[in-house]
Amino acid sequence: MCFFKKVKNSGGYKMGKAYKRVLLKLSGEAIAGEKGFGIDPKVVNKLTNQIAKAKKQDVEIAIVVGGGNIWRGKTGEALGMERATADSMGMLATVMNSLALQDSLEQKGVDTRVLTSVEMKAMAEPYIRRRAIRHLEKGRVVIFAAGIGNPFFSTDTTAALRAKEIDADVILMGKNAVDGVYSADPKLVKSAKKFDDLTHMEIINRGLAVMDSTAISFCMDNNLPIIVFSIDEEDNIIRVINGEKMGTSIKK
Repeated sequence: MCFFKKVKNSGGYKMGKAYKRVLLKLSGEAIAGEKGFGIDPKVVNKLTNQIAKAKKQDVEIAIVVGGGNIWRGKTGEALGMERATADSMGMLATVMNSLALQDSLEQKGVDTRVLTSVEMKAMAEPYIRRRAIRHLEKGRVVIFAAGIGNPFFSTDTTAALRAKEIDADVILMGKNAVDGVYSADPKLVKSAKKFDDLTHMEIINRGLAVMDSTAISFCMDNNLPIIVFSIDEEDNIIRVINGEKMGTSIKK
């Protein structure tokens, strides 16, 4: 497993974007706040403030958000529920989180579209690759919801697949209360090492749980770089988009 540790940033960030198009991966827990469940409006507002600022730098942003703050498919399975049904409930949880992000962004004047892998036209557009790219080209933030539309696949895999489909430059994995990948839990192991740089293969060989094995293998096969960083500090999303070195960089 891999573990993470929160640290303070040095302050300030470089101007001038390093990427043209990014996919931001957020866990459901990242928008749950201190309670660890549900949706915390203050946390959502803090995140969307950063995304809105990043948009002013003319970077194209797509987002995939998990649903673990509301429901986890594995939890349902453990309770005796059929896994496919439990995962379908998890897909709906990601839609709820996506709509919350959309509403907060649009309150800040950021044109946003939610695209779902499972059709629910009354609330969001169906996912069509060319439509998603066109929205990005028009300056809209695109949020991909409902996973890939099939059970047994995580939102990590969704992030990897959608990043490749839209030709994103990088996957930005925003973590709450973390600042990168560690070799062990630094709260328990004082000698735990933080990795500044790793390859996809090192992630697999070391068994570091940055993403699930399906997602990290897909990223390796398609040469998709990943940056794991903290979203707790102000403007970290902008700083990482601008190319400031932070967190853990994962690439071939």
